[in-house]
Amino acid sequence: MNRAYLRHLTDDEKFELTFQYVDPTVRVDRQFNFCRRASETVSSFSQRVAANIDKVVKKKSKNPNQAPVEVSVSVNGNLVGDENVLCRDIFALSSDKVTLNVCGHQFEVVINSPWVNCVTLPGSILAGFPVYPLKFETVYTDRQLSEFTWYKSPNKNQWIHVGDGFVYDTCNSDVGAFLKVSCLPKSGDLEGPRAEAVSSVQVQAGPGFCPFETRHHFTKDKCQGDTFRVVSYNILADLYCDSDFTREVLHPYCPPYALAIDYRKQLFIKEIKGFNADIICLQEVDRKIYNYDLQPLFEQLDYDSDFCIKGGLVAEGLACFYNKNRFKRLETFRLVLSDELNSNQLFSDIWEIVETNQELSARILNRSTVLQVNILESLDRNEVLVVGNTHLYFHPDADHIRLLQGAAIIRYLEHIMDRFRNEFGKRLSLVLCGDFNSVPECGIYQLYTTGSVPEDHVDFQSNLQQAVRVPLQQSLRLKSACGTPKYTNFTAGFADCLDYIYCEAANFDVVQVVPLPSHEELSQHTALPSVVFPSDHVSLVSDLKWTHVVQSPVGKVVNRGDGHHDHADAQAVDQKQEGDVKDEQETWN
Repeated sequence: MNRAYLRHLTDDEKFELTFQYVDPTVRVDRQFNFCRRASETVSSFSQRVAANIDKVVKKKSKNPNQAPVEVSVSVNGNLVGDENVLCRDIFALSSDKVTLNVCGHQFEVVINSPWVNCVTLPGSILAGFPVYPLKFETVYTDRQLSEFTWYKSPNKNQWIHVGDGFVYDTCNSDVGAFLKVSCLPKSGDLEGPRAEAVSSVQVQAGPGFCPFETRHHFTKDKCQGDTFRVVSYNILADLYCDSDFTREVLHPYCPPYALAIDYRKQLFIKEIKGFNADIICLQEVDRKIYNYDLQPLFEQLDYDSDFCIKGGLVAEGLACFYNKNRFKRLETFRLVLSDELNSNQLFSDIWEIVETNQELSARILNRSTVLQVNILESLDRNEVLVVGNTHLYFHPDADHIRLLQGAAIIRYLEHIMDRFRNEFGKRLSLVLCGDFNSVPECGIYQLYTTGSVPEDHVDFQSNLQQAVRVPLQQSLRLKSACGTPKYTNFTAGFADCLDYIYCEAANFDVVQVVPLPSHEELSQHTALPSVVFPSDHVSLVSDLKWTHVVQSPVGKVVNRGDGHHDHADAQAVDQKQEGDVKDEQETWN
């Protein structure tokens, strides 16, 4: 028996019905879709279905004497004859067999089966890069159980099966072909009708070898046991790329097609995917890229995630992905600094000084900077990880604002650590990732790695009209897992170290730092972004190992580990980057 698919939520006033009506005698093969009120009578609904089909049949048959279409509804084989019976009364009987009868054709009405509302393919497909369904929107569907089948064709007529799964890794032999994906939606034992999408573009030749593929040689194997891999990456939001100013002034050296997000996202997704990371902290993530690309793709790779939009009306933010086979999320927090600095008692001593300068306080409160915090429980070790992710204010004359933002962030994280340390009964350890827009010579690095910054620090003179004197301290003993490489941001107008993976020195050993691209690689196409680098930043990748915890005779937790980089790995990094990454000299006070 054919099937008609009905979708109706219990408290919804409307329902939708879809079925494929085929009648070769009148040359009709068409999908009919109806959206009707649940309060409509079955009789009225049947008349509407009949009228719509009758219109198509008469147009196709061109026979003015064509017999009218007859439609009826049956429940358990019994015709619904009462004209007062409502659709909601019939379609709510999911345990009964409901049948739609159309001119002798019977359709089993399947209620709330898995259903694909929308599926499309990207507008740019490069050979050698992953492709996946875009804008894949479903109801009553388990994406993990659903089946995806991929085909290619030179002309959209004859299709050749090329792969299965949510992601298809294209190859050079696909160049010039169109792609098609067919999805069979599933949920438990239920299956819905297949949905297909055909690419509007042919597969294009890729850019060739990308420098991040060299870095993948260091991340072929996943971490396990007491070691986990962390990635921090500003992926350059489309929000800031899709403008004439960006194309003509900021990055004129980058071809416009390579600035387009449909091109760049293929590169940074392949790059991130190849790192086999356990924790991924991203900055400048467009909401649409998270919803339609990153979240669905990495969900298929066994990552859970959290998206944290910036304050105000900014449509980009932070994303944290974590391997759900190794971590379980316990808590998540979002701190919009401009909402908290002048109202949260935690920052009262800082704000008392800041508010004495009206120009400074107004400027700080106008920022959209946010801190994302995820508390993750290790499934391998008796450990809890506090993962912070942030992106600080960028302006060249704002060292003072960044320092104050950085101080507020680390204070909030101290508060989180103190709050949950006893609650979880396990050691809490901090990893703080982000684009701090701050070079190692600035105050944030000093505050985080030494514990204090004096009130006369040069950062407070970044803008003389907004100068204040704020002594800052913090108690967490941090180190930069990747040291201080020469470049993490590399554009034609500026190149320096702005990105960091900070971690607690006593709780972690750094067992690997994946070498960053060389100056020659970064400058091959003038600067970043380029046809082989999808962002103006480079990603940071580091493997961290928990130090051992033992109980002292009085029951106090004691860390056993040197808290420094592994010397062999540090040496390999130095050789690769010609001294760009320097081991951090801890000067804790």
